[in-house]
Amino acid sequence: MKTRKLLLALTGAVVLAGCSGSKNTTTAFKPEEFKQWAQTPPMGWNSWDCYGPTVEEHEVKANADYMANKLKAFGWEYIIVDIRWFVENDKAGGYNQTDPRYVIDQYGRYQPAVNRFPSAKDGQGFKPLADYVHSKGLKFGIHIMRGIPKKAVQDKMPIKGANGITADQIYTTALQCEWLRDNYTVLADKPGAQEYYNSLFELYAQWGIDFIKIDDLSRPYHQGEIELIRKAIDNCGRKIVLSTSPGETPVEKAEHVQSHANMWRMVDDVWDTWPHITHLMEVAQKWYPYIAPGTWPDCDMIPLGRISVRGERGEDRMSRLTKDEQYTLMNLFTIFRSPLFFGGDMPSNDAFTLSLLTNKEVLKMHSEATDVKQLFQTDGKVAITSKNAKTGDVYLALFNMSDKPSTEVSVALEVLGVKQGAKVTEMWSGKELEATSGASFTKIFAAHASGLYKISK
Repeated sequence: MKTRKLLLALTGAVVLAGCSGSKNTTTAFKPEEFKQWAQTPPMGWNSWDCYGPTVEEHEVKANADYMANKLKAFGWEYIIVDIRWFVENDKAGGYNQTDPRYVIDQYGRYQPAVNRFPSAKDGQGFKPLADYVHSKGLKFGIHIMRGIPKKAVQDKMPIKGANGITADQIYTTALQCEWLRDNYTVLADKPGAQEYYNSLFELYAQWGIDFIKIDDLSRPYHQGEIELIRKAIDNCGRKIVLSTSPGETPVEKAEHVQSHANMWRMVDDVWDTWPHITHLMEVAQKWYPYIAPGTWPDCDMIPLGRISVRGERGEDRMSRLTKDEQYTLMNLFTIFRSPLFFGGDMPSNDAFTLSLLTNKEVLKMHSEATDVKQLFQTDGKVAITSKNAKTGDVYLALFNMSDKPSTEVSVALEVLGVKQGAKVTEMWSGKELEATSGASFTKIFAAHASGLYKISK
């Protein structure tokens, strides 16, 4: 019986009461209102692929400046500081070092390391950096791990607003993250658990956070902590978009995650190797029915441009994917309507990389399309389609995911709902192709290549 109760608390088959004990007097948002905060898939930059756990303030600002100057006009708006911004002595590949120097306040809440984020001095936290990003007309976000810091538990730190409850009263070592052991699991049914998450988001609201990526939530699926987080965001008085990470989120929890998060990862980290892309294409098949305004299945970050400057996978480099493979990645991400979070160091972009982020027609499809469907995925051939209800255009992405050259991929016009003589535009180049003829639309692709088309009836 004790084991069953523990599992219920960890996985979240618990209905939590309100936020008793919290002194947060801000206006709470109504249930489901959070879906209005991301009516189109969020687009931004995340520091992970290029800087791992070591990004510094000047690098964040440089990427914000680039986005404001070159990408904001195309819909890109979020600047995200990824993992372990609260560790003074972190380094790429340095997880679980024996002497991490954490920066943490009296209530067990991590604070930015001032040696990396100088503007956080005097207890200002991320507010000055958020203000800088906001001054550019952009939005600011951070990454955290689920759970409560081990240091807070060990030092029995008080939980703000919890009437004397301390961190050691709401944790368990069960289901601790396997790859990063900064935190312990929060027992969702313990008094003080909701207040702990409330205290986090009260702080983040004060800092001006617009986006939160929370790691180690999806596998196993921590339903209890997800519900604590949702309630804490809704009660903090600030619209904070929630991204759960990483995958693979279990599809049997699709309705639950859709009712609690704005975006959720379908897979683990996607890097610049072809097997990562083929795996993503395969897993995405489960998630087409759940693509909806405000709640988005997430393909992960875009590992293009200059990555691993001080990252986790290999040496400083431009993406190892070929140009054909980069188009294939972007074709999948955009027609699937995944959130788009570029992972490369943006000031290092070359002209080709920038062109992948600034195509108006492709981004219009990504923002406006509906009825996203996979038509088939067989023998390395894939076809995905969507529609633009405003213009009547039909979008079509065709892929050769195999290693076979000169592979023909064909879709019947009847399946697309278009007739012979329809106008066809190749979307990346803007080139008009010959009008549709015969019973099918057919293209031949090199290995790992693809095409993205707009068909105007």
